[in-house]
Amino acid sequence: MNDLDTMDGLIDMIDVAAEPAPETRAPRRDMPALMRKISVTLTLEVGEARISLHDLAQLEPDSVVELDTLAGAPLTLKVNGTAIGRAEVVVSGDSHALKVIEIDGLDLDQLGA
Repeated sequence: MNDLDTMDGLIDMIDVAAEPAPETRAPRRDMPALMRKISVTLTLEVGEARISLHDLAQLEPDSVVELDTLAGAPLTLKVNGTAIGRAEVVVSGDSHALKVIEIDGLDLDQLGA
């Protein structure tokens, strides 16, 4: 046996020794399945208005503040404050609901990969 064979044998022994025995390894977790259980906040942003503090102080019940969104236009759908698409308000029973029009930049299929 030459020195190169001896070195290869030592490297193999070190590699095997470095691996924990199967029974001592931490259990492998299915991260995508865990991620699916994380709660997020889904919001529908109607629009915004920039007003002065003076105008803010003048607000009363029945005041009307014009927003930057056109009536009937799809509204911004957000997850935890990040825009992910567009939706519109609908009525579902006694509650308001949202109907998704489009989803952009959200690839939930990767959670299953």
